[in-house]
Amino acid sequence: MGDELTTPGEGQPGTVLPRSFFERPSLQVGPDLLGCVLERQTPEGRVAVALTEVEAYAGAADPASHAYRGKTQRNAVMFGPPGHAYVYFTYGMHYCVNMVCLGEEGPAFGDGASAVLLRAGAIIAGEDLARARRTRGPIPEGRPRLAPRDLARGPARLCQALGIDRSQDGADVCVAGSPLRMLSGAGNPARSEKIRTGPRVGVSSAAEIPWRFWYDGDPTVSVYRAHVPRQRKLVTP
Repeated sequence: MGDELTTPGEGQPGTVLPRSFFERPSLQVGPDLLGCVLERQTPEGRVAVALTEVEAYAGAADPASHAYRGKTQRNAVMFGPPGHAYVYFTYGMHYCVNMVCLGEEGPAFGDGASAVLLRAGAIIAGEDLARARRTRGPIPEGRPRLAPRDLARGPARLCQALGIDRSQDGADVCVAGSPLRMLSGAGNPARSEKIRTGPRVGVSSAAEIPWRFWYDGDPTVSVYRAHVPRQRKLVTP
């Protein structure tokens, strides 16, 4: 099914992306993922998100990458074949999902292990289920409903809307039968002209490198926040 694609981002909407799409440096894969659709199927139902914002991380060559200091139990998926999901837990409360790029031997970026963080997107299927996950149940009377733009606006919200956690770490997104898969988008050339680049959000190393990609003016794109060092509390004798 995925082999029908010959050029990244082309093909009929809903076509599973081939592994060759991810067998490239993350800096090439990143902007090409904009407009593509991440789909999650669970017994509860199906939720699909059209991506509007991503960040590229270049493995051993990138101080901001989880793979910069080598392979660990946490980041092992990044050192495996491309086209798999790398899911990590952060701040003791959130999950974030990345797409692994290159292969096990990616000479362009050291040991390979490059990946693209999925930062934001628009819900195009399963909005009610996504909203229930984001609000963790029924909305109390009088409380405003979450706006559609906020359902997957930010990497943690995106994972929450799709029901992604560490159990999806290593999921193969290039297989049609996978519960987590990446599909081609509509391939709208006009949107490609609106792609912007800038610094990645909240990283403390290589913060100035413009490896974040997003659709200019899209309401689902997250708010940029630079890294703010934590202030140590003074201890009074």
